[in-house]
Amino acid sequence: MISPVLPTYARAPLAFERGEGSWLIERSGERYLDLAAGIAVCALGHAHPKLVKALSDQAAKLWHVSNLYEIPGQEALARRLVETTFADTVFFTNSGTEAIECAVKMVRRYFYSLGQPEKSGIIAFQGSFHGRSSAGIAAAGSEKLAKGFGPLLPGFTQVPFGDLEAVRAAVTPETAAVILEPVQGEGGIKPFGVEKLKELRRICDENGLLLILDEIQCGMGRTGKLFAYEWAGIEPDVMAVAKGIGGGFPLGACLATEKAASGMVVGTHGSTYGGNPLAMAVGLAIMEELAAPEFLAQVSRAGGRLRQGLEGLIASHPEVFVEVRGEGLMLGLVCRKSNAEYVTAGRAAGVLLAPGAENVARVLPPLNISDAEIDEALRRLDKAALAVSAAPAA
Repeated sequence: MISPVLPTYARAPLAFERGEGSWLIERSGERYLDLAAGIAVCALGHAHPKLVKALSDQAAKLWHVSNLYEIPGQEALARRLVETTFADTVFFTNSGTEAIECAVKMVRRYFYSLGQPEKSGIIAFQGSFHGRSSAGIAAAGSEKLAKGFGPLLPGFTQVPFGDLEAVRAAVTPETAAVILEPVQGEGGIKPFGVEKLKELRRICDENGLLLILDEIQCGMGRTGKLFAYEWAGIEPDVMAVAKGIGGGFPLGACLATEKAASGMVVGTHGSTYGGNPLAMAVGLAIMEELAAPEFLAQVSRAGGRLRQGLEGLIASHPEVFVEVRGEGLMLGLVCRKSNAEYVTAGRAAGVLLAPGAENVARVLPPLNISDAEIDEALRRLDKAALAVSAAPAA
C-alpha cells in the first residue's frame, strides 16, 4: 500500500522538533550539529530571532493578497537586490525551480521581442542541476533526472563542465543563452573557476548571447561574496536565486538587467504566491544580515577555518577521503569510500551532511556558524571517519 506521502524521497530515520542556530533537536531529544542547513537554505541557522520576529510581525498583519495588488515588501526587497547586484529588475518566486523557469522564458522572450524567435537554444553543462521542472531537467540533461519523463523540452544542449571550446563549438544561429552554476552544488561542489567565468562572459558577448547564472545554491553569501559571480568581476544578464534568500521560508527570485527583461511585459509571466508579504518580510530581514560587508568577511574567515580543518581530516584519513573542494562555506568532501556510508556515519556521530554527485559529502553549514561549532563539527566528522575506516569492506 502506498504511503499517504508520495514515496519519492529516501529519508533518513530522523524527525526534528526544533532548531537552535546551527543545531537541530530530534524528537528523542538528541542534538545534531547541522552542516547541511536544509541543503544550503538556512543561511542564518534555525529560529534566528530576527527572522522569527520579521515573520511573526508580518503574520499578525497580512499573509496574502496575490499579485493583483501592489505589495510594498516586493518593492523594498527588489530595490535592495538591485542596489547590491548587477540587476535592474526582479521577479519573485516560491522556489529555485520557478526562478529557473522564469529565466528560461525571459531569454527566449527577449529574442522573440527582437523579431528572432528562432533564437531559443540554451547551452548548459553536464553535471548541472537546475531543478526538477520540465525545463530544469531538460537543461541538466542527465538520464537520472529525465528518465521516464520524456519527451523533454527541446532547445537545450549540454557540454562538459568547464570546457569553453565545447561551448564555442555548440553555438549556432539558434543559440540564445548559456546557463551555468558558478559552483555546481548537486553536481558535487565543483567551482567553474574565475578565469573561465570571465572567458564565458566574453564568449557570450562575442556571439550576442545572454548569460544566465544559477546561484540558487552558491549565492546569498555562501562563497564569501553575496553572489559567486562577484569573484570574477563579471556580471550576468539573468540570475536565478533561492535557498538562502528565504532562510527556510519558501522564496526565490529571478534577477535581470533591463535589456534581458525587455520582452517580459504585462501578461507574459506570473505567480499566485510569488512575493507574498510573508516571504518579503523574511527576505528583507535576511538581506539586512547577509549583505553587510562584515558578515561576508566572517563567512570567508569561517570558510577558511573549516576548510583547514577538513584538509587535516583528509590527511588523517586518506583511506576515507580523496580531497576537499569548494569555496567559502560551500565545501565538499570527495570520498574514497561511499559518500552515503560517510553521511550515515556522520548522523551516528551527531553531525548532518548532504550527499552530492561524484561521491561527495556536502558541507553546507549555516553562514553564522561559530568557531566553537566548527571545531565541534570537525571532532564529530573525525569520529565518523574513524567509523567508516573501521567498517568491514562491503
